[in-house]
Amino acid sequence: MKVRIKGNSLRYRLSMTDVTRFGRDGYIEEVIDFGKTQLTYALQKGSVLSLEAEFMNNKIIVFMPYSWSDEWVETERIGFEQKAPLYLLIEKDFQCLDNVAEDQSDNYPNPSLVC
Repeated sequence: MKVRIKGNSLRYRLSMTDVTRFGRDGYIEEVIDFGKTQLTYALQKGSVLSLEAEFMNNKIIVFMPYSWSDEWVETERIGFEQKAPLYLLIEKDFQCLDNVAEDQSDNYPNPSLVC
């Protein structure tokens, strides 16, 4: 799972394996180790009406409604967004169209490349 934070927005991009684990377990997290402290970011199924986020004890959790998560995992839906008060975007990670150094073998095929 990748995280992008810019201004008042938070974006998670999940690989195929990440989405499968999230569908099975209802929770997925990653940890960034800064040496003296860590930042954890997570996605969790929850009893919420739309995407919601909280930040406590160096941990970001984005909650996704149960019904949305089932649809997202089981269909070709790319993702969900929430525009206010914090912009949240949860989406499947696609292979890049340009050459990049990172391993993209677990990313979803880019729809622009599908014949």
